[in-house]
Amino acid sequence: MKIIKYFFQALFVYLFFLIIKILGLKISRKIFSFLFVKIGPFIKSKKIVEENIFRVFGNQIDSNKITKSMWSNYGKTFVEYLFLKKYREDSFYEKQIQISGLEILDKIKKNGKPVIFISGHFANFELMSLVLTKNQIELATIYRPLNNIFLNPFMEFLRKKFICKNQIKKGLSGIRNSIEYLKNNHSIALMVDQRLSEGENLPFFKYKALTTTLPAQLALKYNCDIVPIYLKRNIDDTFNLEICNPVKVSYMDKNETSKINISLDLNKIIENMILKNPGQWIWTHNRWK
Repeated sequence: MKIIKYFFQALFVYLFFLIIKILGLKISRKIFSFLFVKIGPFIKSKKIVEENIFRVFGNQIDSNKITKSMWSNYGKTFVEYLFLKKYREDSFYEKQIQISGLEILDKIKKNGKPVIFISGHFANFELMSLVLTKNQIELATIYRPLNNIFLNPFMEFLRKKFICKNQIKKGLSGIRNSIEYLKNNHSIALMVDQRLSEGENLPFFKYKALTTTLPAQLALKYNCDIVPIYLKRNIDDTFNLEICNPVKVSYMDKNETSKINISLDLNKIIENMILKNPGQWIWTHNRWK
């Protein structure tokens, strides 16, 4: 039954992709931004989104405004998958993505040591790894495969072709692969904001949530810096990408307490990124389940 469901879902998505390619980037972004705002709440639990926003902001903010902005960004990001090739073209890339903190990347390249890049699902989150590889960072990216077996191969193709050729599937095998890439002097990029089925139960906006400690573990074991990256979509659908100062890791204290403290610091960093622009974070995940 699930296979049939996935098959028809994939048919709809591929039909949308065809329409997007015909209409082009600008028009498609407008259309699918509108469609996702209208249809999105019926696809994903509106209740989970509202509960998540209330957990963070209480009654201090208009949740409808955040929700509408989130779904609009979802729709635009959906469209942009079909134009990732265009984002790799120098002339388009330079106009569309403004980068701050390039001196940090220059230091990383000069030092010749791998780092752990972390971020969350902000704006078009796929652009983080695209920017890093465009700037000659030897990189491997950890990703979560789509459940839909008819869609996932195409998404993997797009990621490997236009974002980062070294894709690591999330899970135990992914940890082993990450270690191999680090040993071969590749940096690792991953998102640390999604709901997990395992991890450490750590505060995230004051409420306990299962949190990945993988960045902390890798940083401590292999003496890597952790470099947060923040991405923001502008009104004109250009992007600002900020490469933040590395998180200081005390390599002398390779123990459980250090691992937890670093992970707490990363949660705080993600919290601050969300607060900067809450309408561009994905609120549909049941983060505190």
